[in-house]
Amino acid sequence: MGDSFRAMVIREIEGKPRAGFEDLTLADLPDNDVLVEISHSSVNYKDGLAITGKGRIARRLPMVAGVDLAGTVVDSRDPAWTAGDRVIVNGWGLSETEWGAFTRYQRLKPGHLTRLPAGFSPAEAMAIGTAGYTAALCVLALEEHGALADHPGEVLVTGAAGGVGSVAVALLAALGHRVTASTGRPQERDFLTRLGAAAIIDRAELSAQGKPLQAERWSAAVDSVGSHTLANVLAQVRYGGAVAACGLAQGADLPATVLPHILRGVALLGVDSVMAPQSRRARAWDFLDRHLDRKKLAGLTVTAPMSALPDLAQKIVAGQLRGRTVIEIS
Repeated sequence: MGDSFRAMVIREIEGKPRAGFEDLTLADLPDNDVLVEISHSSVNYKDGLAITGKGRIARRLPMVAGVDLAGTVVDSRDPAWTAGDRVIVNGWGLSETEWGAFTRYQRLKPGHLTRLPAGFSPAEAMAIGTAGYTAALCVLALEEHGALADHPGEVLVTGAAGGVGSVAVALLAALGHRVTASTGRPQERDFLTRLGAAAIIDRAELSAQGKPLQAERWSAAVDSVGSHTLANVLAQVRYGGAVAACGLAQGADLPATVLPHILRGVALLGVDSVMAPQSRRARAWDFLDRHLDRKKLAGLTVTAPMSALPDLAQKIVAGQLRGRTVIEIS
């Protein structure tokens, strides 16, 4: 174990959060009970906002960025974890209120750790990451509501070329549903078709202000975009259908009415991955293990070193990354 190691640290400089690489030691880490050596992380939209400063993600400064990690326990003061245990962490306030993943070593709270699912390598688990795990939670929410089994038809995925969207497309296609992918990147048509999308529409069809009630098109939807896009999706869902909403890439507003809900019984299912209980996480990871095609996972994943984070953060915020990007930490 070296004396120092690199980390992506956010500090307040001239009243604004600024991210940059720094050298840390174990003495700099928080006094949590489990020390983990991190091997892999990933790049999520929230990471892009935190590193670029285009969103105030970190609520405590200084802060080590990074919301996902996979690694190995080095030392533990908690009896639930011992040296050599392979673990993952998704969410739990990492990069917001808890020091995060873009560092070789991190001390973490025992309750935030999940054992690495047996079906995945650390790199594969981070290829899934928060985005893919959130996609699984969305599909599970639609299944539990009955929107997929009770109302067969086309299922829409917005932001389909992104991290959540690409995994959602692959999962829904694997379950036998006809998936329509909405994207602003027509060059990703082949990519989305390989994941299982049966049809692709331009995001412009959904992103402008529309009527509160529109022609019924979708039996269900996974939305990571929000704002006018989500409002239009709700207005187009068929009677008794549902939308699982998990993101706000277009905006946090929802310029909609109650008409789809009270005239068509459409449900809006909010999906949170950050504070989901361990029982819910276990179900999502089991769902991914059973239904996510590993070849498709590899096809939507690229790998980069931690030194590439500043450039990758700019690209993901600008909507220029597709699929999932794994970061090799050590």
